[in-house]
Amino acid sequence: MTSRAENSAGMTVGTVARRAGVNLQTVRYYQRRGLIEQPPKPPSGYRRYDSDAVERIRFIKRAQELGFSLSEIGELLELGDGRCGDVRRVAESQRALVARRIADLTAMQGTLDALIERCRHEQHPGHCPLIETLSRNG
Repeated sequence: MTSRAENSAGMTVGTVARRAGVNLQTVRYYQRRGLIEQPPKPPSGYRRYDSDAVERIRFIKRAQELGFSLSEIGELLELGDGRCGDVRRVAESQRALVARRIADLTAMQGTLDALIERCRHEQHPGHCPLIETLSRNG
């Protein structure tokens, strides 16, 4: 729950980090990358952030969970609201990348399954089909 003082005076960077579910270094890193703004520091106190900083960090984390890089997230944040076609194109590109990764992982899984099956059936002392296959050049 947000206290009345935090609403009127803003939150410290530590409070922002806790509310967003990240550590302090993550907030600072996002600032260095230009993903969130660093408020000016008053002469007699700490920088104060508003609740938008927490929401922006949560957006960044959700986008990362979907596989977007920080550069792509920066692009999404720049596009902002009202440019849905541009945002959709970025999301479609990300979806295509995810589909390629899934296909690659599926192929890797099939290869590993075949190697494991060979190991089950070809048990010769001093000879392992899996090691032999992995040791081959190309």
